[in-house]
Amino acid sequence: MVSLYEFAGGNDALHTLEEIFYDKALADPVLRELFPVRVPTHVDHITWFTAESFGGPARFTRELGFPYLIDAHRGLRITDEQRQRFVDVYLESLDAAGLPADEKFRAAVREHIEFGAQVAQQNSHAETDEQLHPLREVPHWTW
Repeated sequence: MVSLYEFAGGNDALHTLEEIFYDKALADPVLRELFPVRVPTHVDHITWFTAESFGGPARFTRELGFPYLIDAHRGLRITDEQRQRFVDVYLESLDAAGLPADEKFRAAVREHIEFGAQVAQQNSHAETDEQLHPLREVPHWTW
């Protein structure tokens, strides 16, 4: 079976998706607190993460590692409204990026982004390592 990475169109398609999402997040009044300024490496890093999650190259793990992601979310104190808005804006970005409208593909992406947003929210409130979500590696998402 074709991976989500291949079905999405590979690295270029995912990079376009993440660029569109990031532009929307920077401009969104609910997400602006989490994304106050453009960080030049953000789109590349999240593209690497998504690509690896969807069955593409393990560049995120090789070049950054999962602790980087935990550290990026710690202390953000993501609210339920911000978590839900993140999911909604991400899913809106799929159409703008021209990713496949296939029902099964979209369901897998939705599950992936909802799970990731929950992990990020939990980690954003963790004051100790014990309060972090137990996930310590890039999850591998399939159909």
